[in-house]
Amino acid sequence: MKSIGGLRQQTGLPRVSHLFKASASDPSNLVNFRRPNSPASGLGTYSIGRVFFAHKRFPVQIWMFPNKKIVMLFSSFSISHILPLMISVLFLGSFVVLFIPNIYLNAIKLTGLASSFFVFFLSLFLWVFFDKEYARFQFVYDFAWIPSSNLNLSLGVDGISIFLVILTTLLIPLCLLASWDSVKTAYKEYVIAFLIMEALLVLCFSVRDLLQFYICFESVLIPMFIIIGVWGSRERKVRAAYMFFLYTLIGSVLMLLSILYIYFKVGTTDYESLLAYDFNDIEQRFIFLAFFASFASKIPMLPVHIWLPEAHVEAPTAGSVVLAGIALKLGSYGFIRFSIPLLPDASLYFTPFVFTLSILGIVYASLTAIRQTDLKRIVAYTSVAHMNLVMLGLFSFNVVGLEGAMLQSLSHGFVSSALFLIIGVVYDRHHTRMVKYYGGLVHTMPIFTIIFLIFTMANIGLPGTSSFVGEFLLLVGAFKVNTTACFFGATGMVLGGAYALWLFNRMVYGNLKIQYLTNFQDLTWREFLVFLPLLLGTFVMGIYPEIFLEVMHASINNVVSQINN
Repeated sequence: MKSIGGLRQQTGLPRVSHLFKASASDPSNLVNFRRPNSPASGLGTYSIGRVFFAHKRFPVQIWMFPNKKIVMLFSSFSISHILPLMISVLFLGSFVVLFIPNIYLNAIKLTGLASSFFVFFLSLFLWVFFDKEYARFQFVYDFAWIPSSNLNLSLGVDGISIFLVILTTLLIPLCLLASWDSVKTAYKEYVIAFLIMEALLVLCFSVRDLLQFYICFESVLIPMFIIIGVWGSRERKVRAAYMFFLYTLIGSVLMLLSILYIYFKVGTTDYESLLAYDFNDIEQRFIFLAFFASFASKIPMLPVHIWLPEAHVEAPTAGSVVLAGIALKLGSYGFIRFSIPLLPDASLYFTPFVFTLSILGIVYASLTAIRQTDLKRIVAYTSVAHMNLVMLGLFSFNVVGLEGAMLQSLSHGFVSSALFLIIGVVYDRHHTRMVKYYGGLVHTMPIFTIIFLIFTMANIGLPGTSSFVGEFLLLVGAFKVNTTACFFGATGMVLGGAYALWLFNRMVYGNLKIQYLTNFQDLTWREFLVFLPLLLGTFVMGIYPEIFLEVMHASINNVVSQINN
């Protein structure tokens, strides 16, 4: 029996001692061995029963504990292939939905929901078997795409991307569940668009190749463009879809040119190979600006933010949830994954520029949100303010700031998604999003009011909620490098309290406007189940953030060390 190295660095299984391979022709009845690098009198031996395996490419993975027999057996396929399995399930689910006749509407709904929930279940295994002490990518899967050109499809997650993958797999089934009765036309195509978009988003957060990231990054535009343009609420939906598409695409053209330059310069677009390559200062600055044009339009930052309020207002509720909860994170993820580690000198050089734009975005978006009259526009501008606040943490270049930025990104995924779902609840009942038509909802919708209050408090960073932890840490990180940026960032939080509490007060208290509101039904069980995971995520992250921080700490430390070196 041949030992082929430690499994921790290959699949991320915790407390794994060894990976063994036995051919079918040479089985072993019993093998006793001592734990490597341990004293003979220490932990004793492990007892391994008969191990048979037929194919050398798929060795048996053995999870062992001291002085105990084997606890679990996993095939290497079941662990290291989780990511391609998740993506395959999503594409297979969309393919199955395609061939279900439209008359079987419930079958279409259940197939789409089951596919997305199963992928969420699979994504939890990434968290369960993640090695918190290992900074590099885990659950790695490599596939030779174009070997002659040194281009491969490489998947993997680390402490930075793992929660973004889990957030994606959580929000998509909630979107389908929230749209259970609200979408009246072309529901089959609606489900297919969401499943394909989920697959592309998971690929975005897990690919380890710059070119592959760009392809997935741009491919997300297609299903989102269709969702906004087809299932939007008003006639301006086509205009909003085109604005979303063009704003994000124009910036990405520069990114594509820079990727082509990198490929011809280095000979590969593999992420880990690029980390070992040193670009000169001029190259770094030009490449950084090209990447910045693409990622800044996704966040969005001033002055390329105009598409976001338009897209949010016209998109269906589920589309707004995906835009705010996941799509905006592509920009912040692009910065922390590619711009900062690959271009550290240029990132430091342009930090004052990024801080200036972020501060302007925070203050401008907060003041603009106060004067809006459309519910979705208010929440859309709050997203602009919060994501620009994340940029302050990302460009602080210290562990506290980066961890705070990642926590705030996750928190924004929970809170902003919940706020758009809240707006979707009242829109489904009253078919208007104008603030002036609402009032006195506490009298007829008490459960709705409680949930609305919780997420309003989370949106302004109340202690005990997820936003408080993320905003506090990133402001601490920003304070270490620039007190002025920290001050204006904190000012944005104060303004956030102004527009959030004003909105809650206008909608919930006062007299009930029965001349406009006719449906007084409180939350249904289905709607409550949609909010429940978001409530749990908001409180768990706010009360005990360590379970998230300990996972991302090693990877964040690795990014900071790359900057400092």
